[in-house]
Amino acid sequence: MKIVVTGASGYVGRHIVPLLADRGADLLLVGRDQTKLGEVFPGHAVCGYGELAKAAQGYSMLLHLAVLNTNSDASRDEFIKVNVGHMLDMAELARNAGIGTFVNASSIHALDPANQSPYALSKKMAAEKLEAVDGLNTINLYLPYVYGTDFRTRFRFAANLPGPVGQLAFQAVTSLKPSVSVSRIADFIVSLPHRGPSDLPQPLILSEGQRSNFVFRFIKRTIDLGFAVSVVLLFWWLLIATYVLIRLDSEGPGLFLQQRVGKDGKVFSCYKYRTMKTGTAHVGTHEVSTSAITRQGQWLRKSKLDELPQIINIFRNEMSLVGPRPCLPSQSELIAERDQRGVLAAKPGITGLAQVNGVDMRLPAKLAQWDARYLALQSLLLDLRILLATPFRRG
Repeated sequence: MKIVVTGASGYVGRHIVPLLADRGADLLLVGRDQTKLGEVFPGHAVCGYGELAKAAQGYSMLLHLAVLNTNSDASRDEFIKVNVGHMLDMAELARNAGIGTFVNASSIHALDPANQSPYALSKKMAAEKLEAVDGLNTINLYLPYVYGTDFRTRFRFAANLPGPVGQLAFQAVTSLKPSVSVSRIADFIVSLPHRGPSDLPQPLILSEGQRSNFVFRFIKRTIDLGFAVSVVLLFWWLLIATYVLIRLDSEGPGLFLQQRVGKDGKVFSCYKYRTMKTGTAHVGTHEVSTSAITRQGQWLRKSKLDELPQIINIFRNEMSLVGPRPCLPSQSELIAERDQRGVLAAKPGITGLAQVNGVDMRLPAKLAQWDARYLALQSLLLDLRILLATPFRRG
């Protein structure tokens, strides 16, 4: 591979250039200070932006890392000038040089509608404008917090801690926010020539996830169990009263068991308060006729109290408070979409990122995309935001 890299003198660039070279890439490093680039990366070809169009002839990819970072003390116009204008200039130069693929390293800040900082707005604008560029295969690569091959270089507080203690401290920090190692980014970049456009999820978020984070999994499970126990101890009277009201309101049991698809595609019985008349077909919530909902069921659904019996599923470790909502075994399209994106590897939840953003099972592909986004961005702080949003939105 022949790759042009802009912004190589930044944190990500300094760590990824040696890794790309180790993976057999022929690199051209571009920057304003060619002398500095040559000193930092001896043995690699370097050039200025003015010579890029000529020097990049024959290269197949441009990795754009040059950016005005979020910690920069700059105005909104300055952020737009660098993060949008300069990026588009590089895309045009890449196209003129015959480079086939342009990878724009963006930030997950651009995916957060609540983040209105000049940095986040400029990165969102850059991503949108890049998608409109013709004659060039453009890729917006969204990155969370990036750390080097040795996490201690980024998390210096762990440098003096004993090995296992330092690893736990690192996992504790990364349980609070998503992260990705520069090695994973390098592996992804060199794999791009072997991928088709359909192989790349949208939005394309590169993250380590939390599956191997013991601290995250321990705290998440502890919170789940703490919630379930608190409901039983504090609201046992509400659980009983709701059950009695349902039995008095209409014929049938108080609890409703429905087969749902859980972690690794395994089917389990999901517990809910019955809100529909006995004999109603087992279909998705969005497919249920309003005439099939009982009088008590209307307010139970509106208040979301019908979900409370799912604390049984939490005790049985079949569900979590937050995660992708479990679907019916008959919803084959959604199951296939989730399987393709690795969503089935996660434990389902009572509420989720898709639900608080108004995306439900009527749109299987879109729902699976949001579920995959949640897994890529998963953190304890994100779970907290989802839980706080659930009572006031559609989750």
